[in-house]
Amino acid sequence: MPSAASQTPEYGLTPTMRDVLDRMRRAGRPSLHTMSVGEAREAYRLGAEILDLPRVPLARIEEVRIPAPDGRGMPARLYAASRDRLPVLLYLHGGGFTIGGLETHDSLCRQLALQGGAAVLSLDYRLAPEHRFPAAVDDAWDALQWLARDGGTALGLDATRLAVGGDSAGGTLSAVCALMARDAGLPLALQLLFYPGTAARQDSDSHRRYAEGVLLARPLIDWFFGHYIAPEHREDWRFAPLLAPDHAGVAPTWIGLAECDPLVDEGIAYGDVLRAAGVPVQLELWRGVVHDFIKMGRAVPEARQAHAAAARALQEAFAS
Repeated sequence: MPSAASQTPEYGLTPTMRDVLDRMRRAGRPSLHTMSVGEAREAYRLGAEILDLPRVPLARIEEVRIPAPDGRGMPARLYAASRDRLPVLLYLHGGGFTIGGLETHDSLCRQLALQGGAAVLSLDYRLAPEHRFPAAVDDAWDALQWLARDGGTALGLDATRLAVGGDSAGGTLSAVCALMARDAGLPLALQLLFYPGTAARQDSDSHRRYAEGVLLARPLIDWFFGHYIAPEHREDWRFAPLLAPDHAGVAPTWIGLAECDPLVDEGIAYGDVLRAAGVPVQLELWRGVVHDFIKMGRAVPEARQAHAAAARALQEAFAS
């Protein structure tokens, strides 16, 4: 995960969260934005599970190849707590569209499958800078369509009960997929968004307030987006779903946010826009924690609370 700054600012952090950031600072790891992309990916992979919960065993963990329209096989991993015909969540990992993958989010996907009463299919979508915007959007949407059309039969799942979800950049992709599903007439039970990016520009109060000293500091955000998207494309709603021309009729939404996160204002704003459009929204805010906290279940109790809350949202959505 990204490293903390040289000194942890006073942000109203919980004592546990502050201790985690202080320990990261004392470890002296360089920030990801000072590395090459390859080095950053490896550093994120190596650090991803230091604070995450141990990988819980499940009845089904299978490697999957999802056919893309251009003939590629998109790597994915299926998680399920039983071999029943379960509903399914397509999960899209975070990492600024540049880092992250199946391994960095393995523990989290296992927790969602264990607690959520659904299978979880985690997609290894293409990353920038090798594949810039909108490649990640295309992969996510192609995978969601495949699940709805063929994936249920291929995997022995109930794809008539389908959700999409993700964290950070994966939350952005999930929100975009929900809008595309609405337009395509593809019904979704839920969009599950952990601290999604939804705005075209990083100019909110929370971006100014938490510009340094947290895991997702301003230089790292600039590094991610510099690799992912050209400035002239940032007003595209597939990057900034707040800018979609119409939000009515999208899937019911669960949003989980961290208080001390540059993205928190964007998440709140997206919930407000969806509610104004008549979309059912449940928004939960965990106080005193930072971006990426859901992957700190060994140390941060709010991570475990967020896992349980998201799992309840899945259970309720699939039961209705």
